[in-house]
Amino acid sequence: MNNKSKINRNAPCWCGSQKKYKQCHFEFDETLKSLSLQGYPIPNRSLIKTKEDLAGIKKSCQLTKQILDDLNTIIKPGITTNEIDQWVYETTIKHNAIPAPLNYKGFPKSICTSINEVVCHGIPEDRVLIEGDILNVDVTCIINGYYGDSCRMYPIGKISEKASHLINITKECLEESIKNLKPFDPINKIGDTISEIAARESYSVVKIFGGHGTGKKFHEDPFVFHYKKREKLMICAPGMVFTIEPMINEGNADCIILEDNWTAVTKDNSLSAQWEHTVYVNEDSIEILT
Repeated sequence: MNNKSKINRNAPCWCGSQKKYKQCHFEFDETLKSLSLQGYPIPNRSLIKTKEDLAGIKKSCQLTKQILDDLNTIIKPGITTNEIDQWVYETTIKHNAIPAPLNYKGFPKSICTSINEVVCHGIPEDRVLIEGDILNVDVTCIINGYYGDSCRMYPIGKISEKASHLINITKECLEESIKNLKPFDPINKIGDTISEIAARESYSVVKIFGGHGTGKKFHEDPFVFHYKKREKLMICAPGMVFTIEPMINEGNADCIILEDNWTAVTKDNSLSAQWEHTVYVNEDSIEILT
């Protein structure tokens, strides 16, 4: 059902709750109508998750989180990214889940592994991780058709102070953007927060990639910009699920896509870091699912 469908106040709500519309999403729709009149795009009702959807997404997100937690004991100098990929594949299958990246638009592996100057979408290989490397691992699990998406940074042994600082600031960008966001805020608030923190440290925000809605598809609306945008962006309405996943470069924001058509690297060969959570817009707060 689209947002323009008019419903009698005493009719069943469009969300399927079986409650009367006036007791369920009436005020929700009135709030969105007011924001629409102010020029903000509002989400289609298809982006508002049901309780069943949310339960499914949460289950997938919890497995993704557990895998990322467990990688802390596995990732160390001397391991290859192929070995990490194989461990994640086997663990995912063992939990009756599917690794979403595998064969997604031709991607050949179960996770993305992005080392040092790699911004995102690095393909696992036989490269051995060495002391001082920084590694991002991006994991997405599918359970019963629902997706759970998250990524983290892993220092390989002892790393430089500048690499550690970049990792910490990138994590701050993610955490503060979630903390500052409220239900019915526009997506602009996410990019505003991230941009301000990155600028404070003289870092740059990657612009060619962003966060995204997720649920029964790997990538859904909305597109989540991680940098300041002048135009008014979509409202974050209760019931929506999306990722926030800032990529922060030590140097400038420019990236190059390598010949494999996946791996994105910094144009100036500077270090890059990324952290990601899948979040749910609750009635009165933003809930981290991963």
